[in-house]
Amino acid sequence: MKKSLATLTKHNDVSIITLDDGKANVFSYDMLSALNECLNEVPKDSGSLVIAGREGIFSGGFDLKTLGSGDVDAIIKMVSLGYKTLLELYSFPRPIVAAVSGHSVALGIFVTCCADYRIAINGQYICQANEVRNNMDIPIQIMEIVKARVNKRFFYKAVLHGDPLSMQESIEAGYLDELASSKDFMNRVIEKAEDLATLGHPFYEKTKNVAQADTVKKINDALANYQR
Repeated sequence: MKKSLATLTKHNDVSIITLDDGKANVFSYDMLSALNECLNEVPKDSGSLVIAGREGIFSGGFDLKTLGSGDVDAIIKMVSLGYKTLLELYSFPRPIVAAVSGHSVALGIFVTCCADYRIAINGQYICQANEVRNNMDIPIQIMEIVKARVNKRFFYKAVLHGDPLSMQESIEAGYLDELASSKDFMNRVIEKAEDLATLGHPFYEKTKNVAQADTVKKINDALANYQR
């Protein structure tokens, strides 16, 4: 039986989606589809959500094999779903905690940025938006999320220059909120997620919608133009 690329489990009022392709946790079309299938099963009016990576890596970004395949239809299909998934996560009506279990690169760091709280293992890992270094640009539908997260004094280093940041630097840059030891990592993630799960509905959703309104509009406008 083929192992799912994303699995959904529950811990009290916390839903946990674990991403695991056995490799670099790349966001292929199949991985994104599996993630969205799990998201469809997560309550939108109660609890909280954890998105976790596999040991040593949260995600390495979009599937480079697809991007380099020359198959335009497959590339557009994957990238379009990736953009829609980012917006779904960024504007999710319940709190999301990113459990950054290792390296978080490219689309991985953008998914991390979508979370409401981000906890990472305090280890020899990096967070990196490496698009410019790989001769790619960061489009509006991603940039607006990044701009809402990254501290201004780190913006050139982290985004325009695409430098890899240590986990401690990532705290300063705004990519992450907290570091935990590998031993205590998931316990701390669940502890935080359980706390956020107590935030009332629809009050959390309404407040989040007001805070994100300008960013979400820009992303929706960009998505509409991208699909034309």
